[in-house]
Amino acid sequence: MVAGILIVDDSGYMRNRLKSAFGDDVRIVGEAENGAEAVQLYKQHEGAVDVVLMDIVMRKANGVKATAAIKQIDPEARILMVTSVGQQEKMKLAAKAGADGYVTKPFEDAEIREAVDAVVP
Repeated sequence: MVAGILIVDDSGYMRNRLKSAFGDDVRIVGEAENGAEAVQLYKQHEGAVDVVLMDIVMRKANGVKATAAIKQIDPEARILMVTSVGQQEKMKLAAKAGADGYVTKPFEDAEIREAVDAVVP
């Protein structure tokens, strides 16, 4: 699998953790610290992003708002939420906004790779 991934998380540690889970098996199209940046990067790289890995709780446009905005730009966008334990209510909102699935932090490398494989044809 060589997929183009856009990583969105306000934690630099978590962005690095997500990158390291894939090694050379993916292309990191871009990284964003918040939902507003994610929407802009998605627009810039539309067509090159196979999946967005999106945190839910972020300053400046949370993951739910960013998911809805990206789905408005591209209804076929594939977005996986990467969220902390205890965020079930926010995850329901993300699903309504168009999220295609989720992975709970902390995660194992295999778990995040399998989640991406499940949504990237």
